Amino acid sequence: MKILYGTHNKGKIEAMKRIIRMHNLEVDLCTPKDIGFNEDIIEDGKTFEENSEIKAKAIRAYCEKNGILDRIIVTDDAGMCVDKLDGAPGVLSARYAGENGTQQEILGKLLKNMEKYPNKEDRTCQFVCVLTAILPNGEKLVSRGECKGTLATEVKEYAGLTYTPVFIPEGFDKPMLELNDEEMLKVHNHRDVAMNNLMEKLKKIEF
Repeated sequence: MKILYGTHNKGKIEAMKRIIRMHNLEVDLCTPKDIGFNEDIIEDGKTFEENSEIKAKAIRAYCEKNGILDRIIVTDDAGMCVDKLDGAPGVLSARYAGENGTQQEILGKLLKNMEKYPNKEDRTCQFVCVLTAILPNGEKLVSRGECKGTLATEVKEYAGLTYTPVFIPEGFDKPMLELNDEEMLKVHNHRDVAMNNLMEKLKKIEF
C-alpha cells in the first residue's frame, strides 16, 4: 500500500506511522515534499470535511499531472469546536485572531468570548479531525475523529499546539499541555481516532 500524507508536520507524520504499525500494515509512506509539491492551497471550505477534500483534490491534480498514479492521497483538517460558540473557532481555528495571530492572541480572544460562561458545564468543546483519502481509482473515503473536553478559564503556559493550554480532555482535571506521556495514552486523541478509522477502511480494500 502506498500512501501520500499531505502534511509537512513531523508530529502528524509520526502519528500516522504509529497507527500504521498498530494495524500491522505494510505501507510506503511519503509526503508532498517527496514528490516536489509545494503549492499553496486555499482552504475556503465551511467544514472540516470540505477543507480536507480541497487539499486532497489539489494534491491529486498535481499527482495526475506528474504521472503519480499509484498513491492513496490522505489529507486532514482539524480544529477546536466550542459548543457555546456554535462550533467556533471551527475551520478558522488557526486564523481565529487573524491570518498571523499568535497563540497568545488566539487563546486571549477565545477566553474573552467565553467569559460569560464561567461554569464547567457551559464550557464543553471538542477537538475534531477529518481525514480524506482519495484512492488511485478516484474513490473517496472520509474518516472523522473527536476528542471531547472542556475549556479552562485561564492560560498557565503558552506552549505546545495552539489550543492544548486550555483544552481539558474528558476524564482529566488539567489541560492537555500538562498531561504526561502516560496520561496522553489514555486520551481519545481526535487525530488517532480518525486515523484508526481510516486504516480499518483501507484494510478492507484490495490493492
